[in-house]
Amino acid sequence: MAAPMVKQEPAEEIDIESKIIELCSQNPKGISDEVIKQSVPQCDIQQRVTAVNRLLSTNRLELLKSGSKLLYRLKDPEAAKEVKGADTEEKVVFQIIKDAQNKGIWTREIRMKSNLKNIQVLNKILKNLESKKLIKAVKSVNASKRKVYMLYNLEPDQSVTGGPWYSASEFESEFVEILNAQAHKFLQQRAIDAQKVYVDEPWTRLQASYATAEDVLKYITNLGISKVNLSLKDMEAILDTLIYDGKIELSARTAGSVGSTSGDSSIKIYRAVKTLSDTSAFVRTPCGVCPVISRCTVDGLISPKTCIYMKDWLDF
Repeated sequence: MAAPMVKQEPAEEIDIESKIIELCSQNPKGISDEVIKQSVPQCDIQQRVTAVNRLLSTNRLELLKSGSKLLYRLKDPEAAKEVKGADTEEKVVFQIIKDAQNKGIWTREIRMKSNLKNIQVLNKILKNLESKKLIKAVKSVNASKRKVYMLYNLEPDQSVTGGPWYSASEFESEFVEILNAQAHKFLQQRAIDAQKVYVDEPWTRLQASYATAEDVLKYITNLGISKVNLSLKDMEAILDTLIYDGKIELSARTAGSVGSTSGDSSIKIYRAVKTLSDTSAFVRTPCGVCPVISRCTVDGLISPKTCIYMKDWLDF
């Protein structure tokens, strides 16, 4: 009597899938088909294609394009849920935008990285992703008429929005002037209070007239004049404009415990000063009090040619 036939399981295919997963784990940026071929030379092209397609269909792998080469990378479980039902090109574009994080990426860079030549196809993909609320378009202050794309739930980086000095991509000159005035007022009052308390102690009076950027920020926050949360860096930018105006001066104070072995650090301190001469002509221009002058370029969104505050100043 012949022995019963036992059905063979496709163990080799399972081994190929395991090997591909292992290779992807060792190469987080992705692997090419050539890498798979070299790692499992005993398998033919059909077996490799079957294994890869199964991993793609079960959302364990994702397909990327690097120039003209296709790469396979381990799938982020959360991203797999987000782009469920999308086609391959849509998944590639989504991943490129995701990699750009909160600084975003503009259309030209997406085309280059995805290798999509047809702009109409790319625009359709972007609209589909926007309609699903997976991505969003944000206007960048760094270049006129340019939008960058990022994931829908991300807060844009300040390099994109311009930070608290901008509202709907427009520079808020009046807001900056109010902050300048209030910060100067706080430091002036600090000097007056120090004069009253330490009449016969000039050194102590001098030290008491200084304040940190954190002190000024706390005062501004308590006033409630800002609708956005200002950071310490934002406050230092405002204080810098007052230094350029000659209204305050910057010094440093050691901030370290006595006997510390880690080395003392210094913190910036500011105090109001009386100007000995008229303010220079430069700081009386809009450029002189602009906290984002470093981003001003000839062909950018922030530009002397399109600056309405410069135009008003020249007309005046």
